[in-house]
Amino acid sequence: MGSISVVIPCLDDAAMLRVCLSALAAQTRPADEIIVVDNGSSDDSAAVARAVGARVVTEPRRGIWPATAAGFDAARGELLARLDADSVPPPDWLARVERRMAEADAPTAVTGPGRFYGGTAFTRWVARHLYIGGYFWAIGILLGHPPLFGSNYALRSEAWRELRGIVHRERADVHDDLDLAWWLRPGMSVAYERSLLVGVSARPFDSWAALGRRLRMAFHTLAVEWREWPALERRAEHRAAATDTAVADEGDQAVA
Repeated sequence: MGSISVVIPCLDDAAMLRVCLSALAAQTRPADEIIVVDNGSSDDSAAVARAVGARVVTEPRRGIWPATAAGFDAARGELLARLDADSVPPPDWLARVERRMAEADAPTAVTGPGRFYGGTAFTRWVARHLYIGGYFWAIGILLGHPPLFGSNYALRSEAWRELRGIVHRERADVHDDLDLAWWLRPGMSVAYERSLLVGVSARPFDSWAALGRRLRMAFHTLAVEWREWPALERRAEHRAAATDTAVADEGDQAVA
């Protein structure tokens, strides 16, 4: 199948990151590289990552999407596997990701749900059935294919190279997984594997206020996407022109 890079955005989450990295160290199919994107942590998250040999990438622009995008840009693997700092993958997670991506239908991405830990039985139920369950059901109908779950997915690197100039990678006010799933090109596919589970903290669902913030951000993300759909080619051309201008400016500065 080729090499696998695991990308983990992190902001002040050293304790949970340590658990996540320990779970990655126990994989039956080891990662070829682990990238922890330090998104401006004031704790020892970066030191925790370096202590186990992970590569640390710094992204000063706050937000899960800017951090994820920086990690994907830096990754060298043919598959980009994505976890959150509070994700706890089972020992066969990467082996199962690799096996699914190698099947005959060759999906562009594979994703699965979370098994929530922490909190109360009620908050775990809300997280699993109302938030994540509703997300996969409703957004799957809207997109015509399964969405991605940011705590548990893998994407082919060539797909990222095609999408990196299209998605809203600089925005902290949209859900990165929904944004990435929204802008998949025709011919790209997502395989949803119900049994591809990772442990995910239920802490964002400890209160109705916290759940409400996540839901509001989800609706905001949809509003952002809907305003631009289907301006895919126009957005790509705009980003390509901006990139070419930046490269030209860097060349001029180097000559000077």
